[in-house]
Amino acid sequence: MTTHAVSWPPLSPGERSVAIEVLVHGPLSRTELARRLDLSPGSLTRLTKPLIESGLLVEVPEAGAAAQVRQGRPSQPLDVVAESRAFLGFKITSDRVYGVVTTLRSEVVARLDRPLSTHEPAEVADLLREMTARLTPRFPLAGIGIGVGGHVRDRAVVGDSPFLGWRDVPLAALVEERTGLPVVVENDVAALVEAEIWFGAGRGLDRFAVLTIGAGIGYGLVLGGRRVPYAEQDRGFGHHWIINPHGPLTPDGERGSAVSLLTIPSIRYQIRAATGRDATYEEILAGAADGEPMAARVIGEAARALGTLVAQIANFAMPQRILLAGEGVGLMEVAGVVVEETVRAHRHPLAEPVDLATKVSDFHDWARGAAVLAIQVLVLGSAEG
Repeated sequence: MTTHAVSWPPLSPGERSVAIEVLVHGPLSRTELARRLDLSPGSLTRLTKPLIESGLLVEVPEAGAAAQVRQGRPSQPLDVVAESRAFLGFKITSDRVYGVVTTLRSEVVARLDRPLSTHEPAEVADLLREMTARLTPRFPLAGIGIGVGGHVRDRAVVGDSPFLGWRDVPLAALVEERTGLPVVVENDVAALVEAEIWFGAGRGLDRFAVLTIGAGIGYGLVLGGRRVPYAEQDRGFGHHWIINPHGPLTPDGERGSAVSLLTIPSIRYQIRAATGRDATYEEILAGAADGEPMAARVIGEAARALGTLVAQIANFAMPQRILLAGEGVGLMEVAGVVVEETVRAHRHPLAEPVDLATKVSDFHDWARGAAVLAIQVLVLGSAEG
């Protein structure tokens, strides 16, 4: 089954700036919008007219007052109709696909997950087609975003994904052929960072960092309100970031690296190697909270590693806020005090406290990040990466 995207004409750079400002911060009066973008009233009128005519922007009543006409121009603030378009976001893990449908403002309005029994690219694309077909009758879909752990080229081709065993897979083309919808593919951490810039903990901040812990470690830096691309992105961040050269040696990551100390697979490996028993991450955290010696030691080392990473990011990147996200953030509930003590120990005594926000993320948050990438690229014409 194929469908056709419901979309708008391409936007000029000026129109795109107006649309983003209203999307992220609206509703906004014309006066406020012109002030934010440093535009004359005439320029703003010229840029907003096609956005209103296309239905991307609408005039809404002023809060607490009836709409009035001032100096011949309507005073109604401008806003987007968030429900006018819907976006599918997929997060592909090694054993499951997590899907969400969001509005234009990234509110999740539906979820749909399916087990992944094969990593064959064509069959994965078939599964995404089936999931899309389930949701198409219910929502005015404008496009699809897909988040994958690994290296992605041109927001279309998965160059290398260790979790899926993929190399040079044209995932966007495969899914577009099957669904008839435009598709954008991106590294999952990059997508999550973009979502937080627009609609989350980084909104309105000039300098912002995201650190994710879970199956791996991810890092994103935002400067001037824009995500900073870097060469090592998607290449197994943290494998060579040595926290303790005498730390544990695990199958994934150098001895004492951030990955060896802090990721969920490495923590589980350490417990299994020491006790001969397999335990889930949640069981290990519970054991540490109950004072079980081995669990407490491993989780304590992980907490000190996390505190060291946070302090180093704060020292060198100087962000206004650091967001800690991912499925491993439950570590903070058990050993948050150790993390905070370690951060202070690695900072100047007179340094400002680190604004550390935490977000216990499930894979639907990663899928939502992919949907936000679709909003950025497919609706607003972003070609940045």
